[in-house]
Amino acid sequence: MTEQKKTLALDQVIVRFSGDSGDGMQLAGNIFSTISATVGNDICTFPDYPADIRAPQGVLTGVSGFQVHVGANKVMTPGDKCDVLIAMNPAALKTQYKYCKPNAAIIIDTDSFTAKDLEKAEFKTDDPVAELGITCEVVPCPITSMCLETLKDSGLDNKSIVRCKNMLALGLVCWLFDRDLSLAEGMLRTKFAKKPEIAEANIKVLRAGYDMGHNTHTSISHTYSIDSKHKEKGRYMDINGNKATAYGLIAAAEKAGMQLFLGSYPITPATDILHELAKHKSLNVVTMQAEDEIAGCASAVGAAYAGALACTSTSGPGICLKSEAMNLAVITELPLVIIDVQRGGPSTGLPTKSEQTDLLQALFGRNGESPMPVIAATSPTDCFDAAYMACKIAVEHMTPVILLSDAFIANGSAAWKLPDLNNYPSITPNYVTAEMAEGWSPYKRDPETLVRYWAVPGTPGFTHRIGGLEKSNATGAISNDPENHHLMVKQRAEKISRIANCIPELEVEGEKDADLLIVGFGGTYGHLYEAMQQMNNNGKKVALAHFKYINPLPRNTKEVLCRYKKVVVAEQNMGQFAAYLRMQIEGVKLYQHNEVKGQPFNVATLVESFTKIMEE
Repeated sequence: MTEQKKTLALDQVIVRFSGDSGDGMQLAGNIFSTISATVGNDICTFPDYPADIRAPQGVLTGVSGFQVHVGANKVMTPGDKCDVLIAMNPAALKTQYKYCKPNAAIIIDTDSFTAKDLEKAEFKTDDPVAELGITCEVVPCPITSMCLETLKDSGLDNKSIVRCKNMLALGLVCWLFDRDLSLAEGMLRTKFAKKPEIAEANIKVLRAGYDMGHNTHTSISHTYSIDSKHKEKGRYMDINGNKATAYGLIAAAEKAGMQLFLGSYPITPATDILHELAKHKSLNVVTMQAEDEIAGCASAVGAAYAGALACTSTSGPGICLKSEAMNLAVITELPLVIIDVQRGGPSTGLPTKSEQTDLLQALFGRNGESPMPVIAATSPTDCFDAAYMACKIAVEHMTPVILLSDAFIANGSAAWKLPDLNNYPSITPNYVTAEMAEGWSPYKRDPETLVRYWAVPGTPGFTHRIGGLEKSNATGAISNDPENHHLMVKQRAEKISRIANCIPELEVEGEKDADLLIVGFGGTYGHLYEAMQQMNNNGKKVALAHFKYINPLPRNTKEVLCRYKKVVVAEQNMGQFAAYLRMQIEGVKLYQHNEVKGQPFNVATLVESFTKIMEE
């Protein structure tokens, strides 16, 4: 007779899927997180995979991980350590055990722990649990053999059958956390729509994994439920940062009444923006996969000149290559959005890992005086808003804009409430009017904003020429006059500076009379916020000022930073934002917390570092 297991209610749980790059851990993790978001839980995910195209099976360098934090309330990070680890082979156990909490449950595929598998993972004994000193519960499951048994009559070959074992692990996890399999089944049928036999095989294995847990074939004594609490009503979806960025660009083009153009070249971790936008021709989106980064950006400059809302997407190495075309957009004063999904460097560095090391390149990495607005998205869902605002600034201020994302928030996902575009600000291009035709020149400017008026080619009465050579402020003709060049340089800089009047002021969260102010920018927001909360809960007065707008800085930046006894800037580089703040704000004293590990911040490490600074 089957034993009825008790269900315990949880506020949150962290699950980490791990195995070979070919074991489908990213798919299993994505499906579990999407199911959780669909039923109303808040989520935050962290895909952690190697740069190798396919490392040899079973070796330590080929382990792919996917961590998801599921909560009844707001979830800000994927979590420092997991409550449940799925390790599909010894290499996964060896490399991922360090991410487990002391009381975690570790589910292993016993079929993948042969002597040969242990040797590949560089174990010295035949007892990996004892060798690693694992003290938490290890749940042995014959995942591969059960997968083979379940599909023995499917007509699939053994290799195809074994590829389904990730779904057996997912089924077990779905049982453990009371997830509805019908949602996963629908996702599998959609993913394998062109191969229905593969879809049904995966679904059969998924159910077998669920039944394995339900029929007490494991030593797990409880199942768990995570109910949603205080969720704002609306339609939600699980979305990653790259997809949210693409949607934000589409929304901005719709709001501005412009055609969206993306000229791009594939590069990890930004390529999915190109892939997503290429699906939306019906929304007046044009995409071009160029032959290289230079052509991708140059095509976008041409599209901007022709009147499109023009964008180009890349990562750090691509920004280096695009810099000349970006500067063409600076001197011609054309709207262009450059998306930089930052990754580990230098050179090809850590292409699948996350850093914030492109900041100074974004601010200053061009020849000449070439000021450019810089915005940094703070979370996967904020990528939508950040992309929208980057487009608004570019179009309304006739300037290229750099939007900084990073691999963590670009690949990570969160539960996103579908927005109402009626609640978003208008986007109004600074077009010429018919009355301006007489005596008009390309660099005639709005006196308040210094934004030049935009005459889209073909507009009657506004024939003109712009280009990379300096132009006369008065006539638009090529000019080598020293005084004119000095004037144009100052006007381009002042135009960017005045954008500060159009962006929100810097907000401070946490204790109003804090003894320590934490400062960060971009995708570290969730970790810094949680560190602040933990310290406040422990009786320490801490506040957080997180920057989304970097150039220009919000108008009240100096006032905020000078208000606190101690200010620490935490960033995933060697101090680029801290150096920039010192350039902009004379006399400000800043402490620093810097990590360049290719991994998200660890909240416990942040709390320890910030506490030490407070106690100095």
